[in-house]
Amino acid sequence: FSSEWAKAYFRFREPYSDLAYALEAEKGGTRAILMAVQAHIIKYLLFVRNTEYTHLERLCRISRQEQGEALAVALADTLWAAGGGVRAVICLVTTDIHVMPSGDYKADNFTERIQLFEFSDKAAAQEFIFDHINCFKGEGSHGVILFLYSLLFSRTLER
Repeated sequence: FSSEWAKAYFRFREPYSDLAYALEAEKGGTRAILMAVQAHIIKYLLFVRNTEYTHLERLCRISRQEQGEALAVALADTLWAAGGGVRAVICLVTTDIHVMPSGDYKADNFTERIQLFEFSDKAAAQEFIFDHINCFKGEGSHGVILFLYSLLFSRTLER
């Protein structure tokens, strides 16, 4: 992955602002993934989340906590769909090395530390993502790459 990909993560605008619902997206390759997730975030905030606010207020009047919830729902929905509605695989980075470099594989001190967590229940996957949301939205987390890997493993390499 390029340095642009390595530094990409899911970053929201300021909570309670006019663009509190919006992900910040740099130009380049990660923008397409961010915008796909953005669509799911807006869908959740407008049509799923229970709140007393009107439609436009639903997007603006959200806290940092609600941003995390919306992101967790969006990621879980996307991974569940990629898994055919029967599974989701979530990739997180651990301190342990799980893959040893060999052959044509060049270690990047990231990919070899990824651990897979498989779920056959969408709600459990969503809760797991929310519990580990900083792995996707924390600076330096490689959050977009983790989500891309999660998509690939949820979909399966065969499919």
